[in-house]
Amino acid sequence: MNGDIVAQRYAKALFALGQQEGMAKLEQYGENLSALEGVLEESPELVRLFHIPVISVAEKQKVLSQVLDKLGVDPMIKNFCSLLAEKERLPLFEEIAEAFGKLLDEAWGVVRGKLLTAVSLSKEQQAGILARLEKQTSRQIALKFEVDPSILGGVVLQVGDNVLDASLRAQLAILRDIIKRGE
Repeated sequence: MNGDIVAQRYAKALFALGQQEGMAKLEQYGENLSALEGVLEESPELVRLFHIPVISVAEKQKVLSQVLDKLGVDPMIKNFCSLLAEKERLPLFEEIAEAFGKLLDEAWGVVRGKLLTAVSLSKEQQAGILARLEKQTSRQIALKFEVDPSILGGVVLQVGDNVLDASLRAQLAILRDIIKRGE
């Protein structure tokens, strides 16, 4: 079975359990998953440990339990992660956390996006762009700002599944294609 499908199933199951407790509990679950995801990003050795098949499930659960205790996560998240270890699904944790985050965003009516620019923007510029986008879309947007000098200028905006490439690099590529075709 595809890893994305499995991750979505686990995320939906955790989300359904959290819904029974209310939105505050769902938010807490999301924060707990993000905290663990942050630890895993900072510790590639821990991620490798979860991928090694010769390490027993009990050993993985013990290490995971110690990490979760330090983070002070909700008991439900601790049990959920123990289940992931038991079912050999810890390598899918990042995808599960991402799928859970998407479900949480849908519940709150938030759309995630990314704005790529050639130079870094000031906080005022970022706030202005975000305000304009939220006004135009009539939705709350969680926008991540990134810098990529290779786009040369302009912006590349991704909101949900929609991508607007107004970069200088894209404009030059279009111009090059027109010249090649001789138009």
